[in-house]
Amino acid sequence: MGKSRTKRFKRPQFSPTGDCQAELAAAENGTEQGEDDGPAAELLEKLQHPSAEVRECACAGLARLVQQRPALPDLARRDAVRRLGPLLLDPSLAVRETAAGALRNLSACGGFEVCDDMVTKDIMTPLVALLRECSAGLDSNEMSPPGEKDQSRTSVENIANEAVNLLWNVCECSSRAVSIFNKEGCLEIVMKFLSRFSTNVDLAVSVAYCLQTVTEDNPELLRSFSASALHVLESAALGPGSSMEYTLLRTLVAGTIWNLKDIIPSKSQAEIINAILKILSEVLEMDAGEVVVQMKAVETQRLETAAEAEELSEHANGGGLIEDDEMEESPPKRRVRRKTFISDLLPPTNRELREAQALLAAQQTALEMIVNMCCSEGPSDDDDEWEEELSSGDESEAFLESSLSEGGQLLSPLCLSHEIHAALTNFLIPRKVFEKTAFPNSVAVDICSRSPTWKPLLRKMNTVQWRALVCLQSLVSLLEVEDLGGAPALQALAQHLTSLLFSQPDLAQQADFLEAISSALRALLQTMASKHISQCMAPEQLMTLCRVGAQSGSVGVRVNVVGIAGSTGSVLAREDGTLEVLKTIGCFLLEVATKDPSLVVAGEALDALFDVFADGREAERASVQIRLLSTLKEFQPVFKMKIRKEGRGKYSPDQLCVLNNVRMNLRRFVAYQETVEKRLTT
Repeated sequence: MGKSRTKRFKRPQFSPTGDCQAELAAAENGTEQGEDDGPAAELLEKLQHPSAEVRECACAGLARLVQQRPALPDLARRDAVRRLGPLLLDPSLAVRETAAGALRNLSACGGFEVCDDMVTKDIMTPLVALLRECSAGLDSNEMSPPGEKDQSRTSVENIANEAVNLLWNVCECSSRAVSIFNKEGCLEIVMKFLSRFSTNVDLAVSVAYCLQTVTEDNPELLRSFSASALHVLESAALGPGSSMEYTLLRTLVAGTIWNLKDIIPSKSQAEIINAILKILSEVLEMDAGEVVVQMKAVETQRLETAAEAEELSEHANGGGLIEDDEMEESPPKRRVRRKTFISDLLPPTNRELREAQALLAAQQTALEMIVNMCCSEGPSDDDDEWEEELSSGDESEAFLESSLSEGGQLLSPLCLSHEIHAALTNFLIPRKVFEKTAFPNSVAVDICSRSPTWKPLLRKMNTVQWRALVCLQSLVSLLEVEDLGGAPALQALAQHLTSLLFSQPDLAQQADFLEAISSALRALLQTMASKHISQCMAPEQLMTLCRVGAQSGSVGVRVNVVGIAGSTGSVLAREDGTLEVLKTIGCFLLEVATKDPSLVVAGEALDALFDVFADGREAERASVQIRLLSTLKEFQPVFKMKIRKEGRGKYSPDQLCVLNNVRMNLRRFVAYQETVEKRLTT
């Protein structure tokens, strides 16, 4: 397993505000007064309007429109990026903010291709200029009169927040954007924004997300970090804020510091690793479900108090409805009812919901960081060298034979430094990760299910569970059995994962969950098999999982269930009275090996067959009864041909290396099975 950048998770998006209801409603409904050209044409046309208010509302409408995937091709065709880009430097601060917000949403909703296209269309030039102006604006505001200073600084910081989010998105998707970030000295600018973490945590969090992205695998940027920049990171990581948003900030800053480990003196490595894992441990210690329940209760109390205050205000002002003629005589002194604008339907920003979201984001980030810490870098050889070694002729077999005979590794193994290993165990990370694999708090789930604004948290709580399962997989693969609590702890963990797995009413529909839990279960059962620890999954449960997994559209899930079948079968092969179960496992693996469209899955199934039927009296009897030898002899040339025909076009050099190794082992295994069958039939 490599870096844990599994998926590009959904970005927080810009929520337009202000008096732009007509444009927002048009974007939401997909209609516009000039319907012939659709909403995009009308909104883009208004970007050139002489009125700043009209330009602002057009940007707000586009910010909403880009969230509708069908609108993206039309916006691309009309060159929306080139038309929005100049507005990042519009004379109106409000237009700058909404233009940056529209581009931020476009980058968040459009994905990698759209972000790369934005860089191609030179969005970085006005974006970098805007960031510089925001930086200068914050400096100039220090000398402004108090009243003006506060209002102007808020505007500048809001613009900076949108701009940094846009920068983060394009840098994650485009290496060219990262190069421009390095070349244009953006680090100094964003570090200035981060230094304001004590007064603007929203902006600091956005910067921390961006920094975590741009510092990964970027040695050129690492050389640019000054002592003052490192001091800002340290201050943010140790900041006194107690809110969940500060918790998220500390977690993200810890991620950035981890990325900077190569420039930290070796004598300080252990101290830094301990500081990082202490932060992650504290984040995982929190019960997100309880926080959700508490925050919802606080929100309910706040809204009730506000309603009571409004009712008292009504009585104080005479109560009742205001007649039309009264309204003509005097302006209303309060808003009787909040209007339901389209902007009200955007993700809510109340502080209690933000707190709950921040903690869940922090826990997800912490789990992803632990996985990255556990994973070594991939092979350093470039693809050309690998492909040269992986020619389909005899040279390939000679290379593989030599590598294996000399004890060489085909792939870089997972490994842990002493410092990381010690910190993981000292801060009880395995136990805390294990706790996060449980299903979300049922009370919190019920609360979120009944509230439209809180309902998105359900997905976030599930994501934390899925990340915990992936993290558990890495820890089980790396740590010694004693570090995980010994054999009884592993058996209890296997029972826990099995109960999680079969508590799902429709397992086949739970794609993300199935991939995460099958990965964890596979790693656990492989570890238990290697240590000869008896396993607890019933044969019926095993085959149910295998059948569901084999039908999955995910190669990862299919590989995992094949590995689970292989690990379970290898343990059963050493026990008496397991003939029927071994036959069932063998037939399943044979079917996958010969029929799965992916060579990666077929190779894993063959590897699993080698493990299950490598030894044991029951395994030998089962192999004869399921006609293992004849099936594999017939499949052997087919497998070899598929590797030669499909390999180079569809699979990476690493995968080809493994497949060639499987092909060689298949030849040896067939020879071994011939001796077994001959001995048993004579």
